Amino acid sequence: MKDHLYILGMKSGNVYTGPQTVHIDITNACNTNCVTCWDHSPSLKTPRSQGWKKQQMSWEMFDALTQDIARMNSVKAVILSGMGEPFLNPYIYQMIAQCKEYGWHTTVLTNGLKCDPGRVLASDVDMLLISVNGVTPKSYTAFHPNLTPKDFERLCEILGEFASAGKRFKQVQVIINENYQELVEMVKFAHNYQASQITFKLASLGEGTEIWTISNEQREELFALLIPLAKNMAKKLEVKTNLDVFEQQVAIGSLATAPIESIGCYMGWVYSRITVDGTILYCCSKEVVVGSLTEAPFSQHWYGKKWQELRERLRSGNYFNSCYQCGKLNQNFKWKQRVEAESV
Repeated sequence: MKDHLYILGMKSGNVYTGPQTVHIDITNACNTNCVTCWDHSPSLKTPRSQGWKKQQMSWEMFDALTQDIARMNSVKAVILSGMGEPFLNPYIYQMIAQCKEYGWHTTVLTNGLKCDPGRVLASDVDMLLISVNGVTPKSYTAFHPNLTPKDFERLCEILGEFASAGKRFKQVQVIINENYQELVEMVKFAHNYQASQITFKLASLGEGTEIWTISNEQREELFALLIPLAKNMAKKLEVKTNLDVFEQQVAIGSLATAPIESIGCYMGWVYSRITVDGTILYCCSKEVVVGSLTEAPFSQHWYGKKWQELRERLRSGNYFNSCYQCGKLNQNFKWKQRVEAESV
């Protein structure tokens, strides 16, 4: 029933129920320095301060937030992540347990290296979305300059433990000029470790990280050769991918990674992200701020004037710069299909 209310709201511009998914950042600290990261990349023109990198969401803030969104009686899923590595928050397993007690589908976005496989399996977390970004020691360490081939070996051991336990988690491969040729091998890697799905995405780049973008020649190679080969391999190995959506990203050209004007934004009716300090984001973009938990509980913001103004702005096609590198492209594409299907 609530899905119908979401679609009705997307069509009318009104909001009839609370969010379906809430994304909670629980730490800014990270054990890696992914070259594409807007917070930890060594290529950033203006690095984050050490004070910022040490920030963690407190248990007290998390507890109050989850109690509030539980009372909204709409949330089905919670994503635990950070502008760093969530398994560096000392309360991570307690946070997972709380989300599971509320009956929410619980996903953790992670690079995998700091998790305890045994505790993860015991937690009964629904999904890990594991950021891999290279399937050889060379490409893996090129993407994560502070790591070594032994870290890649450790990641493979952890993935092997999950596979042996029959736990099928998702893998993410962010594509840059150092790993783009591995597309087919990435599909094989996902198959070898029994991933439930592999998500490919072009990196959203800026503030110095643009040096990692694929060249026009590499883009053409992806479009004409590597994506078709990867699709064939995925079909052969029965690996679920988002290669059709990734193909649209590659076709755009330049630093843009999302055909937002042809797809549209639907996140204002189903999703929100909260940062470690309680800042409430409209979507996953740090550019689109709604307010703060220090001002009022999340539920009040959701039905408030500022959020509605943002819904109306984006619904009219007045996009932010970050929308052209939309981090929720796959989700927007799916909601667009659902809205159009219900219009038939």
